[in-house]
Amino acid sequence: MKGVHLRLYTYENRKTHGVPVYEWLLGRAKGLGIAGGSAFRAIAGFGRHGQLHEQRFFELAGEVPVLVEFIVSEAQADELLKLIVEQQLNIFYARIPTEFAQVGASD
Repeated sequence: MKGVHLRLYTYENRKTHGVPVYEWLLGRAKGLGIAGGSAFRAIAGFGRHGQLHEQRFFELAGEVPVLVEFIVSEAQADELLKLIVEQQLNIFYARIPTEFAQVGASD
């Protein structure tokens, strides 16, 4: 099946509607019927402002980048990105054409 690998970048401490942005993204994707998604916390990273964020000390918890990704259809990617725009979230993303399938026994 052809689709999109949608990668969204935020920070652990960013919130919308009182919840972390990565949780909001996962919840909205589930509500759209997207079959799955994952959030990954980075060890270190920097964004467009060039400020390096590393999780070395407890005081820095929450400032590291978080990657949220989905493998979806073009239409599902469009729907999720539309929700992000409507919420006026400041998120960098990559939309990469991909091919996907599931092999083996289903659950």
